[in-house]
Amino acid sequence: MSFFDSEIVRAEMTEIAELQEEVYSNVMNFPYMNDADKLQHVTTLERLIEKQKIVYTRLSLSDDPDAKRMQEEILKSAEMMGLPSNVDMSILFNQMNNMVSVMKQHLDIDSVES
Repeated sequence: MSFFDSEIVRAEMTEIAELQEEVYSNVMNFPYMNDADKLQHVTTLERLIEKQKIVYTRLSLSDDPDAKRMQEEILKSAEMMGLPSNVDMSILFNQMNNMVSVMKQHLDIDSVES
């Protein structure tokens, strides 16, 4: 069975696509959102990053040629965005999670102060 034939993988890929659509559709409105909407947006972003990290880890552990191709495409995309060719994606995902956590903390503090 191919990596992408797995029901679990297909479900995760569908959820990632849905989360990406939600994040992308709201990103330009972020500065105009109230704190509750901003917090919801950042929480969605956090879920997206976590799902992407899990799928990338699964790709890395798979011997399936399609999974390896997708992993290579992700690395090429990261390089096209300016990241070094030898970037460790697990470190990148962890750094993105840390950044999102800081954003959430900032929004939580702003909500309490308001």
